[in-house]
Amino acid sequence: MRRKTRQIKIGGVAIGGNAPIAVQSMTNTDTRDAAATISQIHRLEQAGCDLVRVAVVDRDAGLTLGKIKAQIGIPLVADIHFDYRLALLAIDQGVDKLRINPGNIGSRDRVKEIVRAALNAGIPIRIGANAGSLAAWAVDKYGRTPKALAESALEQIRILEDLGFQEIVVSLKASSIPFTVEAYRIMAKHVDYPFHVGITEAGTPWFGSIKSSAGIGIMLAEGMGDTIRVSLTGDPVEEVKVGWAILKALELRSRGPVFISCPTCGRTRIDLERIAAEVEQRLSHLTKPLTIAIMGCEVNGPGEAQDADLGIAGGHGVGLVFRKGKIIRKVREEELIDALVTEALQLEQEL
Repeated sequence: MRRKTRQIKIGGVAIGGNAPIAVQSMTNTDTRDAAATISQIHRLEQAGCDLVRVAVVDRDAGLTLGKIKAQIGIPLVADIHFDYRLALLAIDQGVDKLRINPGNIGSRDRVKEIVRAALNAGIPIRIGANAGSLAAWAVDKYGRTPKALAESALEQIRILEDLGFQEIVVSLKASSIPFTVEAYRIMAKHVDYPFHVGITEAGTPWFGSIKSSAGIGIMLAEGMGDTIRVSLTGDPVEEVKVGWAILKALELRSRGPVFISCPTCGRTRIDLERIAAEVEQRLSHLTKPLTIAIMGCEVNGPGEAQDADLGIAGGHGVGLVFRKGKIIRKVREEELIDALVTEALQLEQEL
């Protein structure tokens, strides 16, 4: 059962409640370079990113936000630390959401000024705590534990609630999966705000994807998580691709094809590894929720993959193309990829 939360709006995207789980990312361009940032956001949009965050490191970066927002099609989130004036500038520039940590913004009056401006603009604020910078009192009381992380975030939440602000998204950031999961479990008992979930500093695209899938997968399977970010060292487009892959694997959202392929064994008589890789590369741009099977032999062929919308099964130098388990073509191995791609493009048009 998905955790019940209040729903907030980030631009045109609903977060929480019964809204679809949103996939987000963060640009790694210099926000002051508006052209480069806009270009990267367009690539993220094409990959299926639902909302995007940018770092606002100084006033010059803040002054580009309006220009960036005017040229993108997804909600823009301003990531701000330490300087409350940058948060006010971001709001003036028309961003759709703030990400701040009230604890490092400064005095209560400064936080109050941000809250007043956010209320007037009708935008939400994402707050949270980081396992690397826990509140000192929480560490003294609970040690460096998930409880301390949750309590540190609750302190931030109470600051905003005391100021009459409840358009809040909560994040609890840690690189340890067990630490993160337990912190969210604790937080879920205290608030009904939407959760932004992820495993921070997950690593390179290879290991980071595995680590993120494990951590985010656990939380989503337990019903926690209303928006996700996969934190990878590299091109943020890969974060979006992995995020969608996680949601599709858990059957929580569908966008574009799901590719299934057998692990190969001694029965395989075609170059299945090469074929599967090329098929995925040539069809990854599709947007309809197709299931495409690339199977190595008659054992794992049309029968086992009969629920796939489309697929191939290899033989000795030949292969069968099938739809919903029904064989529609038999072609030579060298023609298999083109035959499958042609059928997939046709099926995309039919849906």
